[in-house]
Amino acid sequence: MPRVNRTAMLSLLIVSSSVFLLFQLYYYRKYVSKQPGPHILNPGGPLSSSHSQWQAVKKFLALAQHFRLPLFLADTAALSLLSQDALRQRERLLREPHCSFLCTGRPITSFALHANLWKYDPGFLMAAEQKGFELLELRGKDPRLASLDTLSGEEIPLYFLLRFRSYIIQVVFLYERSGNYLWHGALRLKAHMDRSFAPFRLLDYGRHAGAYDRPELILTVLDGLDVRVPRNLTHFLDQQQHAHFLECRYRDARNFLQLYPDDSSAAAVDFRRKAKSLLHLAAQTLTSLEIPFWLSSGTCLGWFRQCSIISYSRDVDIGIFISDFRPDIIAAFRDAGLSLKHKFGKVKDSLELSFQSDDIKLDIFFFYEDGDVVWNGGTQAKSGRKFKYVFPRFALCWAELLELKVRVPCETLDYVTANYGATWSIPVRSWDWKSSPSNVQENGVWPVDEWPELIQVY
Repeated sequence: MPRVNRTAMLSLLIVSSSVFLLFQLYYYRKYVSKQPGPHILNPGGPLSSSHSQWQAVKKFLALAQHFRLPLFLADTAALSLLSQDALRQRERLLREPHCSFLCTGRPITSFALHANLWKYDPGFLMAAEQKGFELLELRGKDPRLASLDTLSGEEIPLYFLLRFRSYIIQVVFLYERSGNYLWHGALRLKAHMDRSFAPFRLLDYGRHAGAYDRPELILTVLDGLDVRVPRNLTHFLDQQQHAHFLECRYRDARNFLQLYPDDSSAAAVDFRRKAKSLLHLAAQTLTSLEIPFWLSSGTCLGWFRQCSIISYSRDVDIGIFISDFRPDIIAAFRDAGLSLKHKFGKVKDSLELSFQSDDIKLDIFFFYEDGDVVWNGGTQAKSGRKFKYVFPRFALCWAELLELKVRVPCETLDYVTANYGATWSIPVRSWDWKSSPSNVQENGVWPVDEWPELIQVY
């Protein structure tokens, strides 16, 4: 029997191993990397078939795919673990799946569902029960059907909670609103519901209603499972932190308008049309500059009191924190077709801008933080007298006015009461901005030699 050449055998083994490795690379590039979305490698420990959270997510995603639920991962803990760098790694080899992103250590995984893209199917709930899920469906009134004419709205699904062993899958229904944004309702348990069904305090969504821009989604592989995620993770997570939405108070607005009917004259209708156009233009301009703003003064009062614009106000009022001021704001509004009517004050003190569009003004008040209060300034052009309007501190929430998603002070009642007093619900047509507001204070006089810079009227 001839002696085996060890060198030849070793060379043969090396060649065979290389061929096998090249085959694996070819298979990956040919079949796996062609799948839409990036493929992420996970550095954690190997999955176990008994891993309850991963099994719960796997079972749920299989159901969602079968019933064509257009959902995406909205879990803040899981999304925070992802990075844009990881999402761009398309060319790395797939290894044995690991649970690094979906197994967050929390007993909940949250998904969001584009409700307008899915026809409600009761068979989904029945199939989920057959797969071992316990179900809790939460419904609420559809605010899109509410108006000043009717307060009744049919109930719509707001959340599914699916429990598998000790883990919860939360499904958030996102509905498209007329302001071209997505909305979810607040999660409220009815009296007969099991309050021990889930750790409700730990849920990412439901403490209040929320508003979001429509996210662009991409399909990826997380922990061996196909999952859609927002492409811009940072933007989505930031929105989630500041999504609090306040619904218009239709019942109170209707009661107000029964006492004080709205002006339906041609001039009032024309003003509301122009005010809507101006507010949309202001929002578009400031969004392009990444400057947040909120409804202020009479525009805020109109939203809060009557879910509309006050037709006799003749202007649109918004507020901006001075910390968000940008020097190019005037140029941006001019480029948008508005003319500067006046500029009062300076960045460090009492800045105020007013722009003109046809016969309607856009007043921009800049707010300054001072201890436990905030204030904005006012200037009388002919005398140089300064005024300040003091408000309690407030956070910002989303709302809708004139088919536009806008911010308002979350503590709207405190804000309105500070400005208009306890009788804010009674219309006042005769208004002196120097003396009528409840929160106005004298604030000195601008030095005469600084008037050319600080008091500019066009």
